Amino acid sequence: MVGGGIAGLAAALRLRDRLGPSAGITVVDQATRLGGKLRTAPLAGGPLEAGAETFLMRDPDGGPSAAVRLAERVGLAGAVRHPTGARAALAIGGRLRPMPAGTLMGVPVDPSTVDAIAGVAAGRDRDAGRPLLAPGQDVAVGALVRDRYGDEVTDRLVDPLLGGVYAGRADDLSLAVTIPALARAAREQSTLAAAVRAALPPRPSGARPAGPGGPVFGTIEGGMGRLVSAVAEACGAGLRLGLPVRELFADGAGWRLVLGPVPDPTVLRVDAVVLAVPARPAARLLAGVAPEAAEAVGALDYASVALVRLAVPDAELPELSGFLVPAVEGYAVKALTVFSTKWEHLRRPDGTALLRASVGRYGDTAVLRRSDAELVDLARRELAELLDAPLPAPVAADVVRWGGGLPQYRPGHLDRVSAARAALADRPTLVLAGAACDGVGIPACVRSGEAAAESLLDLWA
Repeated sequence: MVGGGIAGLAAALRLRDRLGPSAGITVVDQATRLGGKLRTAPLAGGPLEAGAETFLMRDPDGGPSAAVRLAERVGLAGAVRHPTGARAALAIGGRLRPMPAGTLMGVPVDPSTVDAIAGVAAGRDRDAGRPLLAPGQDVAVGALVRDRYGDEVTDRLVDPLLGGVYAGRADDLSLAVTIPALARAAREQSTLAAAVRAALPPRPSGARPAGPGGPVFGTIEGGMGRLVSAVAEACGAGLRLGLPVRELFADGAGWRLVLGPVPDPTVLRVDAVVLAVPARPAARLLAGVAPEAAEAVGALDYASVALVRLAVPDAELPELSGFLVPAVEGYAVKALTVFSTKWEHLRRPDGTALLRASVGRYGDTAVLRRSDAELVDLARRELAELLDAPLPAPVAADVVRWGGGLPQYRPGHLDRVSAARAALADRPTLVLAGAACDGVGIPACVRSGEAAAESLLDLWA
């Protein structure tokens, strides 16, 4: 595995489960730790997420998500925890307004329900007697929502939700990747309201607001780092950490990887490679063996973000799990998570609030050039203004930076990934996986890694 994130580790575990203890499996990563965007780090004496915080509990078909199944496989089913049910909010016009219900990534099924936040001009979503999208068509989320519901819904509801996940803008991000259920429904339905209604999962009468079958989201008590460690132990792979893969060559029926610094390289010969790294290093490694695949993969761009983590005593906070801030509001902070309210197991007996503010949007990197201390001060000032209450000095604070951490899936991304994989058809022992290909989110990355492993297993069956 080239890449020790959750996709590469999931691939390694699937191979171990199918091939048994005698198979030689190696995970290589230029980082000195495993986990990629899953990282748990201490703050004020306890573990707190410094990367991905949560995962979906269910797949679109209603079954347990790939993340849930992975946690069960490595003995962490009993460590899965769910949010408290505290509501989230949107910061609009200097006020925190409850996040409206009945939306799909901010796109409402009934536009009239969001008029108080973002008015929708009557008659925009007219039925023209044909599907919104042609078969296989992909568009930017913003293009569809602006056309059907207008700018206010796009800027004040959809954009902040997409920004919270991708640090990108609705006008740039692919509908097929970011809201795949809505893309599928838009190829069948003739109004956006009908498409959202069809894309939302059914909820039986009397079901909890979290949806059918229980809570929508989960996390691991003790942090996502526990999941990383458990998967790494279960797969029993050899680890080559702190060693970038500089070159990749075909070597007979297998592959030769050149690792480490130029003056003192290490050569690793293997039968197959799962390439589960970000787009740019993947494209660099593919350039010499599959230039068409390299070009397709390398088209993906990334956004950088900084996470400001604060442990704050005696804070006057509303009973919210957090809030999102639309870009049009003009703040650097784009989201706040109140971990100590959102997750029961993170509540401190002394009442210390555990906060994480997210800063940084695609194409707007000036704010990220500030020092850590400056970012902490900026976040505190803006949060106090958004909360309309003073924010006491934190007893602990830090900044975690993810440079180039979040993929920006432009329309047509899935076609480009398909083209890259087609270009590797004559090299079936070199497979692509991870967020660069198949979407962000822990379940998506786990599925991607497991699918890559299965494609190799099919060759050896």
